[in-house]
Amino acid sequence: MENSYDSYKSTATSSVLSTVMRKVYVRMFLALVVTAFTALYVASSPALLTTILGSRAIFFGLMIAELAVVFVLSGMLHKLSTATATLLFYLYAILNGVVFSSIFVVYELGSIAYTFFITAGVFGAMSVYGLVTKNDMTRFGSYCVMALFGLIIATVVNIFVASSTLDWIISFVGVALFIGLTAWDTQKIKNAAYEVESSQMGKLATIGALSLYLDFINLFLYLLRFFGRSND
Repeated sequence: MENSYDSYKSTATSSVLSTVMRKVYVRMFLALVVTAFTALYVASSPALLTTILGSRAIFFGLMIAELAVVFVLSGMLHKLSTATATLLFYLYAILNGVVFSSIFVVYELGSIAYTFFITAGVFGAMSVYGLVTKNDMTRFGSYCVMALFGLIIATVVNIFVASSTLDWIISFVGVALFIGLTAWDTQKIKNAAYEVESSQMGKLATIGALSLYLDFINLFLYLLRFFGRSND
């Protein structure tokens, strides 16, 4: 009888995990599609590009809006309905698309597509690793977070120093860092899925999708520095 109960419990837990992860990946994929089409739309409109890239106030306003959406999602998730959280997530994807529309001006479309598929392959492999590994990645994740702050500081410093050597170092570290963060974030979502209440599954899927979406986008941007071919 006890074995039957344990078997039922294990099956139920696996079902919850499968449901949560499916929702996470679907929402993340849709957000990437929204970002890509938004970026393409803006890039195809010279008037929009000129308005956005030609005005520092608008460009930085968009970036501030992005940060605001992330802070609201991360800090007030428990107060938001699942529908509101999901809408905010896709709003963030749209804002990201507007901001990143410039990459279609800077890089050739073929190299962007090539880098995207490389990113998808690396991301997919590391996300699967995060799902199946039995190793606790908590300490590793903490190191990644500390390294992320260091990367941000180095990036800000290099804006003023403009060192090409430092830029390459930042790019290498960025790729390695977001490869690691992809595995860690996936494991965090998996662990949270084991404990989540059924009423909170939608919110977990949204915040999980946001985490992996950010990992994918940042990994893509750093890889683009290596594989992107300039339009010049």
